[in-house]
Amino acid sequence: METIYGNLQGLKSSQLKQLQRLYHQRIPGDRITTPEFSQRLAAISTEVNQPVCAYINRRGQVIRVGVGTPRQTQIPPMELPRYGAERLSGIRCIATHLKPEPPNEAALTAMALQRLDALVVLNITGTGFTRRGGGATGYVKETYLAHLTPQESRTLITSPAAFKVGESQIQTPSWNISPPMDLDDLADQDLVDLVENLEAEFQREFVAQEVDADHDRVLIVGLMTSETTPLQFQDTLLELARLVDTAGGDVLQTIQQKRSRVHPQTVVGEGKVQEIALTAQTLGVNLVVFDRDLSPSQVRNLEVQIGIRVVDRTEVILDIFAQRAQSRAGKLQVELAQLEYMQPRLAGRGRTMSRLGGGIGTRGPGETKLETERRAIGQRISRLQKEVTQLQAHRSRLRQRRQHREIPSVALVGYTNAGKSTLLNALTNAEVYTADQLFATLDPTTRRLVIPYGETNEHQEILITDTVGFIHELPASLMDAFRATLEEVTEADALLHLVDLSHPAWLRHIRSVREILAQMPITPGPALVIFNKIDRANSETLALAREEFPLAVFISASQRLGLETLRHRLAQLIEYAVDSR
Repeated sequence: METIYGNLQGLKSSQLKQLQRLYHQRIPGDRITTPEFSQRLAAISTEVNQPVCAYINRRGQVIRVGVGTPRQTQIPPMELPRYGAERLSGIRCIATHLKPEPPNEAALTAMALQRLDALVVLNITGTGFTRRGGGATGYVKETYLAHLTPQESRTLITSPAAFKVGESQIQTPSWNISPPMDLDDLADQDLVDLVENLEAEFQREFVAQEVDADHDRVLIVGLMTSETTPLQFQDTLLELARLVDTAGGDVLQTIQQKRSRVHPQTVVGEGKVQEIALTAQTLGVNLVVFDRDLSPSQVRNLEVQIGIRVVDRTEVILDIFAQRAQSRAGKLQVELAQLEYMQPRLAGRGRTMSRLGGGIGTRGPGETKLETERRAIGQRISRLQKEVTQLQAHRSRLRQRRQHREIPSVALVGYTNAGKSTLLNALTNAEVYTADQLFATLDPTTRRLVIPYGETNEHQEILITDTVGFIHELPASLMDAFRATLEEVTEADALLHLVDLSHPAWLRHIRSVREILAQMPITPGPALVIFNKIDRANSETLALAREEFPLAVFISASQRLGLETLRHRLAQLIEYAVDSR
């Protein structure tokens, strides 16, 4: 039986049958509608005293009938063809309207959300009328034809209140609404000509602005609650944009909302979800990234309503780790972290939302690990846990050998992209990979370093280890999976806490690193704060840092400034740490 969507309360069985018979109607492929079909739709709408919408594909088949407005009867994003920003959906909507007025913004927004070929609004008389000269009784008083215009494929917002991105204003969506016309004039409109011309314009614009096809086209969504200050919120969004860029995505837009608390089902409000869905459609976005952890049910709810993949900040970080892992130990720990994170999120994805096919959130474990039964996933996690425990034991034996030879050890810790690998290279002439990226290096690297020792400045050999970078609210799954790597921090005799002084949020970075260190099962050794990138910091920031941290060392690892002072302070730190054992 053909399904009728929308508000069916109070409808008689005879009225439902009339609505179901609409599915048997066919419209010529080159016509938007016909007078006969439109009058039939209007007659049913008059009888039920409600708007009625019929959705028709390009073959002229009625594929959906709903009682209600275009907004109330729209096709869910998951059920729409996914052609991208350069194409329309191949579906048009014929909608009746009980008042003599043009299509309203809600109907036009529904058109944009679904990327309809066209929206036809039939204003009906309510009682019917007889045409001049007699003839059939009709119900359509006037009609309007609306369609998207090419500007729509790059504009964003659903409400008149535009928001700022940087300094630019985002315009309202672009569509064209015809003057009121009679039904015969509407029936003469050539659908094929209209659609071909529109899609040719969309294609030209899309090619002109297309980003790398290998990159995800990302929309970032940020929610500011009462627990977050505006400055912290902006820092979080900027950091998330850096994370997405590091993961290989292109951030096309950021949408923000301020709420007193998180919506339990969709994080943001219903209206904002609609705005996100419209933005994703109009920009050709294929990935939405939220600035906070999402529950499995929130991800499912959002993906159903938006129609594309939704991931959270943790999943972006895990994806970066999957790309960065080079050693067997690193890959092992990343796989464990991803599986522990993904296991509760497997239910409900279904075939249409498969995570296979590449992109942010899909790297790392392959098909047999992510889309098999939970029991198999659990067994794989158990095996990986055992291997990580073996890795811990192996690294512990290596540390014991070093300790047996009484070589002091120092661990470099700090926020990601603070310059730890650059400093290790500068001090030891190592050739560790460095880049202005978050989590550029993942696997720990240990090198020998000779420093002056004691009052005689005799040379002493120490071991210095570059560890994985920290980040605000480091995902718990990473903390657990990387316990073998993080033990390099807890087992070191002392720590060098490196801080990027050129970053606007350097104080927050210090707090984040200290919070992560405080969560470790074994209290790390004494730490020396080192402010890096002083060549890029302004004088006010330098003065504040010297006032707040009078014992800190100020360097520029890339410019090799302050390294000799650092060597002497490091020798004092080692002497203190060894004496305190």
